Amino acid sequence: MGWVNIIIQGGLLGGLYALFAIGLALSFGIMRLVNIAHGDFIVLSAFVAMIVSAGLGISAIASLAVVIPAMFALGYLLQRGILNLTLGSDILPPLLVTFGISVIIQNLLLEGFGADIQRLHAGAIETESVILPGGIAVGVFPLLVFVLAVVCIAGLQFVFYRTGLGRAFRAASDDPDTAELMGVDKRHIYALAMGVAMAFTALAGVLFAIRTTFEPSSGPIRLIYAFEAVIIGGLGSFWGTLVGGMILGIAQAIGAALSPTWQILAGHIAFLVVLIVKPSGLFPRTRD
Repeated sequence: MGWVNIIIQGGLLGGLYALFAIGLALSFGIMRLVNIAHGDFIVLSAFVAMIVSAGLGISAIASLAVVIPAMFALGYLLQRGILNLTLGSDILPPLLVTFGISVIIQNLLLEGFGADIQRLHAGAIETESVILPGGIAVGVFPLLVFVLAVVCIAGLQFVFYRTGLGRAFRAASDDPDTAELMGVDKRHIYALAMGVAMAFTALAGVLFAIRTTFEPSSGPIRLIYAFEAVIIGGLGSFWGTLVGGMILGIAQAIGAALSPTWQILAGHIAFLVVLIVKPSGLFPRTRD
Protein backbone atom coordinates (compact mmCIF):
# COMPACT_ATOMS: atom_id res chain seq x y z
CA MET A 1 0.00 0.00 0.00
CA GLY A 2 3.07 2.27 0.08
CA TRP A 3 2.70 3.58 -3.47
CA VAL A 4 -1.06 4.00 -3.07
CA ASN A 5 -0.40 6.21 -0.05
CA ILE A 6 2.17 8.22 -2.00
CA ILE A 7 -0.28 8.82 -4.86
CA ILE A 8 -3.06 9.83 -2.46
CA GLN A 9 -0.81 12.27 -0.60
CA GLY A 10 0.45 13.72 -3.89
CA GLY A 11 -3.09 14.09 -5.20
CA LEU A 12 -4.12 15.97 -2.07
CA LEU A 13 -1.10 18.25 -2.45
CA GLY A 14 -2.34 18.89 -5.98
CA GLY A 15 -5.44 20.51 -4.50
CA LEU A 16 -3.24 23.24 -3.03
CA TYR A 17 -1.43 23.67 -6.34
CA ALA A 18 -4.80 24.00 -8.07
CA LEU A 19 -5.71 26.81 -5.67
CA PHE A 20 -2.39 28.45 -6.51
CA ALA A 21 -3.28 28.21 -10.19
CA ILE A 22 -6.87 29.50 -10.17
CA GLY A 23 -5.90 33.16 -9.87
CA LEU A 24 -3.26 32.86 -12.58
CA ALA A 25 -5.70 31.06 -14.87
CA LEU A 26 -8.32 33.78 -14.38
CA SER A 27 -5.97 36.68 -15.07
CA PHE A 28 -4.57 35.08 -18.20
CA GLY A 29 -7.84 33.57 -19.42
CA ILE A 30 -9.83 36.81 -19.21
CA MET A 31 -7.25 39.60 -19.64
CA ARG A 32 -4.44 37.66 -21.38
CA LEU A 33 -2.28 38.99 -18.55
CA VAL A 34 0.66 36.92 -17.33
CA ASN A 35 0.95 38.03 -13.72
CA ILE A 36 4.60 37.61 -12.72
CA ALA A 37 3.73 38.84 -9.21
CA HIS A 38 1.14 36.09 -8.65
CA GLY A 39 3.37 34.04 -6.36
CA ASP A 40 4.30 37.13 -4.37
CA PHE A 41 0.63 37.94 -3.86
CA ILE A 42 0.22 34.43 -2.43
CA VAL A 43 2.99 35.17 0.07
CA LEU A 44 1.63 38.66 0.74
CA SER A 45 -1.70 37.08 1.65
CA ALA A 46 0.07 34.84 4.14
CA PHE A 47 1.76 37.82 5.81
CA VAL A 48 -1.52 39.75 5.93
CA ALA A 49 -3.16 36.74 7.57
CA MET A 50 -0.31 36.61 10.09
CA ILE A 51 -0.85 40.29 10.98
CA VAL A 52 -4.64 39.91 11.22
CA SER A 53 -4.38 36.72 13.24
CA ALA A 54 -1.95 38.25 15.74
CA GLY A 55 -3.69 41.62 15.89
CA LEU A 56 -7.22 40.29 16.43
CA GLY A 57 -6.26 37.20 18.37
CA ILE A 58 -8.02 34.84 15.97
CA SER A 59 -6.95 31.67 14.18
CA ALA A 60 -5.35 31.73 10.74
CA ILE A 61 -8.44 30.18 9.19
CA ALA A 62 -10.70 32.82 10.78
CA SER A 63 -8.42 35.54 9.39
CA LEU A 64 -9.67 34.59 5.91
CA ALA A 65 -12.78 36.65 6.68
CA VAL A 66 -10.54 39.73 6.58
CA VAL A 67 -7.80 38.66 4.17
CA ILE A 68 -10.05 37.60 1.27
CA PRO A 69 -12.02 40.90 1.05
CA ALA A 70 -8.80 42.89 1.50
CA MET A 71 -7.05 41.07 -1.33
CA PHE A 72 -10.15 41.34 -3.54
CA ALA A 73 -10.10 45.11 -3.05
CA LEU A 74 -6.36 45.25 -3.74
CA GLY A 75 -6.81 43.24 -6.94
CA TYR A 76 -9.66 45.44 -8.15
CA LEU A 77 -7.77 48.67 -7.49
CA LEU A 78 -4.53 47.35 -8.95
CA GLN A 79 -6.20 46.26 -12.18
CA ARG A 80 -8.36 49.38 -12.50
CA GLY A 81 -5.60 51.82 -11.64
CA ILE A 82 -2.48 50.28 -13.19
CA LEU A 83 -2.78 47.00 -15.05
CA ASN A 84 -5.62 48.04 -17.37
CA LEU A 85 -3.28 50.70 -18.73
CA THR A 86 -0.77 48.04 -19.79
CA LEU A 87 -3.15 45.76 -21.68
CA GLY A 88 -2.98 45.57 -25.46
CA SER A 89 -1.58 43.51 -28.29
CA ASP A 90 1.91 43.63 -26.77
CA ILE A 91 2.34 41.28 -23.78
CA LEU A 92 5.61 42.93 -22.69
CA PRO A 93 4.19 45.93 -20.73
CA PRO A 94 2.13 43.84 -18.27
CA LEU A 95 5.05 41.45 -17.87
CA LEU A 96 7.37 44.32 -16.96
CA VAL A 97 4.85 45.99 -14.65
CA THR A 98 3.99 42.81 -12.75
CA PHE A 99 7.69 41.97 -12.51
CA GLY A 100 8.22 45.37 -10.92
CA ILE A 101 5.32 44.75 -8.53
CA SER A 102 6.92 41.40 -7.62
CA VAL A 103 10.21 43.09 -6.75
CA ILE A 104 8.42 45.76 -4.70
CA ILE A 105 6.39 43.20 -2.71
CA GLN A 106 9.42 41.06 -1.93
CA ASN A 107 11.48 44.02 -0.77
CA LEU A 108 8.66 45.52 1.30
CA LEU A 109 8.09 42.19 3.05
CA LEU A 110 11.81 41.76 3.58
CA GLU A 111 12.06 45.26 5.04
CA GLY A 112 9.02 44.80 7.26
CA PHE A 113 9.47 41.23 8.47
CA GLY A 114 13.08 40.33 7.76
CA ALA A 115 14.21 37.08 6.19
CA ASP A 116 12.95 34.92 9.06
CA ILE A 117 10.87 31.86 8.21
CA GLN A 118 7.23 32.20 9.31
CA ARG A 119 4.38 29.75 9.86
CA LEU A 120 0.64 30.12 10.48
CA HIS A 121 -1.16 27.83 12.88
CA ALA A 122 -4.70 26.50 12.69
CA GLY A 123 -4.83 24.36 15.81
CA ALA A 124 -5.47 20.65 16.09
CA ILE A 125 -6.70 20.32 12.50
CA GLU A 126 -3.08 20.52 11.34
CA THR A 127 -2.21 17.15 12.88
CA GLU A 128 -5.54 15.30 12.81
CA SER A 129 -5.93 12.42 10.35
CA VAL A 130 -8.45 9.87 9.17
CA ILE A 131 -7.66 6.23 8.47
CA LEU A 132 -8.72 4.86 5.08
CA PRO A 133 -9.17 1.17 4.25
CA GLY A 134 -5.77 -0.49 4.14
CA GLY A 135 -4.47 1.54 7.05
CA ILE A 136 -3.64 4.64 4.98
CA ALA A 137 -3.61 7.76 7.15
CA VAL A 138 -4.81 10.93 5.42
CA GLY A 139 -4.38 14.31 7.08
CA VAL A 140 -7.60 16.19 7.73
CA PHE A 141 -6.08 19.52 6.68
CA PRO A 142 -4.77 18.34 3.26
CA LEU A 143 -8.16 16.68 2.68
CA LEU A 144 -9.92 19.95 3.58
CA VAL A 145 -7.70 21.87 1.16
CA PHE A 146 -8.50 19.44 -1.65
CA VAL A 147 -12.25 19.66 -0.97
CA LEU A 148 -12.02 23.46 -0.97
CA ALA A 149 -10.22 23.34 -4.33
CA VAL A 150 -13.01 21.20 -5.80
CA VAL A 151 -15.72 23.48 -4.35
CA CYS A 152 -13.98 26.63 -5.61
CA ILE A 153 -13.56 25.26 -9.12
CA ALA A 154 -17.16 24.02 -9.22
CA GLY A 155 -18.30 27.47 -8.06
CA LEU A 156 -16.25 29.20 -10.75
CA GLN A 157 -17.59 26.83 -13.37
CA PHE A 158 -21.13 27.71 -12.31
CA VAL A 159 -20.46 31.46 -12.32
CA PHE A 160 -18.79 31.40 -15.74
CA TYR A 161 -21.43 29.35 -17.54
CA ARG A 162 -24.66 30.00 -15.60
CA THR A 163 -24.63 33.69 -14.63
CA GLY A 164 -24.67 37.10 -16.30
CA LEU A 165 -21.33 37.99 -14.74
CA GLY A 166 -19.83 34.86 -16.24
CA ARG A 167 -21.16 35.79 -19.67
CA ALA A 168 -19.59 39.23 -19.28
CA PHE A 169 -16.27 37.62 -18.31
CA ARG A 170 -16.36 35.37 -21.37
CA ALA A 171 -17.42 38.17 -23.69
CA ALA A 172 -14.64 40.47 -22.46
CA SER A 173 -12.19 37.61 -22.92
CA ASP A 174 -13.27 36.52 -26.40
CA ASP A 175 -13.97 39.90 -28.04
CA PRO A 176 -13.60 42.92 -25.75
CA ASP A 177 -14.40 45.49 -28.45
CA THR A 178 -17.69 43.85 -29.40
CA ALA A 179 -18.50 43.33 -25.73
CA GLU A 180 -18.14 47.07 -25.15
CA LEU A 181 -20.54 47.77 -28.02
CA MET A 182 -23.05 45.56 -26.19
CA GLY A 183 -22.72 47.61 -23.00
CA VAL A 184 -19.99 45.68 -21.17
CA ASP A 185 -17.48 47.92 -19.40
CA LYS A 186 -14.36 45.87 -19.98
CA ARG A 187 -12.27 47.96 -17.56
CA HIS A 188 -14.71 47.18 -14.74
CA ILE A 189 -15.00 43.52 -15.79
CA TYR A 190 -11.23 43.14 -15.91
CA ALA A 191 -10.93 44.71 -12.46
CA LEU A 192 -13.62 42.37 -11.09
CA ALA A 193 -11.79 39.41 -12.62
CA MET A 194 -8.53 40.44 -10.96
CA GLY A 195 -10.38 40.94 -7.68
CA VAL A 196 -11.81 37.43 -7.88
CA ALA A 197 -8.39 36.07 -8.83
CA MET A 198 -6.84 37.79 -5.81
CA ALA A 199 -9.55 36.40 -3.53
CA PHE A 200 -8.60 32.87 -4.56
CA THR A 201 -4.95 33.84 -4.23
CA ALA A 202 -5.66 34.93 -0.64
CA LEU A 203 -7.31 31.60 0.14
CA ALA A 204 -4.38 29.71 -1.38
CA GLY A 205 -1.85 31.87 0.47
CA VAL A 206 -3.35 31.29 3.91
CA LEU A 207 -3.78 27.54 3.38
CA PHE A 208 -0.22 27.31 2.05
CA ALA A 209 1.13 29.17 5.10
CA ILE A 210 -0.69 26.75 7.42
CA ARG A 211 0.66 23.73 5.59
CA THR A 212 4.29 24.81 5.40
CA THR A 213 6.69 27.64 6.20
CA PHE A 214 7.03 30.83 4.17
CA GLU A 215 9.28 33.86 3.86
CA PRO A 216 9.40 37.01 1.68
CA SER A 217 11.25 35.19 -1.13
CA SER A 218 8.83 32.24 -1.32
CA GLY A 219 6.76 33.75 -4.13
CA PRO A 220 8.61 32.79 -7.33
CA ILE A 221 8.46 29.03 -6.72
CA ARG A 222 4.67 29.31 -6.05
CA LEU A 223 4.36 31.12 -9.37
CA ILE A 224 6.15 28.25 -11.10
CA TYR A 225 3.84 25.65 -9.50
CA ALA A 226 0.78 27.66 -10.51
CA PHE A 227 2.06 28.14 -14.05
CA GLU A 228 2.83 24.45 -14.46
CA ALA A 229 -0.59 23.39 -13.14
CA VAL A 230 -2.34 25.76 -15.56
CA ILE A 231 -0.30 24.62 -18.57
CA ILE A 232 -0.65 20.91 -17.76
CA GLY A 233 -4.41 21.22 -17.38
CA GLY A 234 -4.88 23.39 -20.45
CA LEU A 235 -5.52 27.13 -20.68
CA GLY A 236 -9.13 28.06 -19.99
CA SER A 237 -10.11 24.82 -18.25
CA PHE A 238 -10.85 25.12 -14.53
CA TRP A 239 -11.19 21.37 -14.02
CA GLY A 240 -8.04 20.93 -16.09
CA THR A 241 -6.28 23.18 -13.57
CA LEU A 242 -7.27 20.76 -10.80
CA VAL A 243 -6.01 17.80 -12.82
CA GLY A 244 -2.80 19.69 -13.59
CA GLY A 245 -2.24 20.40 -9.91
CA MET A 246 -2.83 16.75 -9.03
CA ILE A 247 -0.41 15.54 -11.68
CA LEU A 248 2.21 17.96 -10.40
CA GLY A 249 1.62 16.92 -6.77
CA ILE A 250 1.70 13.19 -7.55
CA ALA A 251 4.89 13.58 -9.58
CA GLN A 252 6.54 15.43 -6.70
CA ALA A 253 5.38 12.81 -4.19
CA ILE A 254 6.78 9.98 -6.32
CA GLY A 255 10.05 11.89 -6.80
CA ALA A 256 10.36 12.45 -3.05
CA ALA A 257 9.74 8.75 -2.40
CA LEU A 258 12.58 7.84 -4.76
CA SER A 259 14.96 10.47 -3.36
CA PRO A 260 14.42 13.71 -1.41
CA THR A 261 16.47 15.56 -4.02
CA TRP A 262 14.07 14.44 -6.77
CA GLN A 263 10.89 15.99 -5.37
CA ILE A 264 10.89 19.32 -7.21
CA LEU A 265 12.66 17.97 -10.29
CA ALA A 266 10.05 15.22 -10.75
CA GLY A 267 7.29 17.84 -10.98
CA HIS A 268 9.20 19.79 -13.61
CA ILE A 269 9.82 16.59 -15.59
CA ALA A 270 6.08 15.78 -15.53
CA PHE A 271 5.40 19.30 -16.81
CA LEU A 272 7.88 18.90 -19.67
CA VAL A 273 6.47 15.48 -20.61
CA VAL A 274 2.96 16.91 -20.91
CA LEU A 275 4.27 19.79 -23.02
CA ILE A 276 6.00 17.36 -25.37
CA VAL A 277 3.02 15.00 -25.67
CA LYS A 278 0.28 17.64 -25.76
CA PRO A 279 1.59 21.23 -25.99
CA SER A 280 -1.90 22.74 -25.55
CA GLY A 281 -2.41 20.95 -22.24
CA LEU A 282 -4.68 18.04 -21.37
CA PHE A 283 -8.01 19.92 -21.44
CA PRO A 284 -7.65 23.15 -23.43
CA ARG A 285 -10.78 25.26 -23.75
CA THR A 286 -12.49 25.18 -27.09
CA ARG A 287 -14.69 28.00 -28.31
CA ASP A 288 -18.43 27.34 -28.35
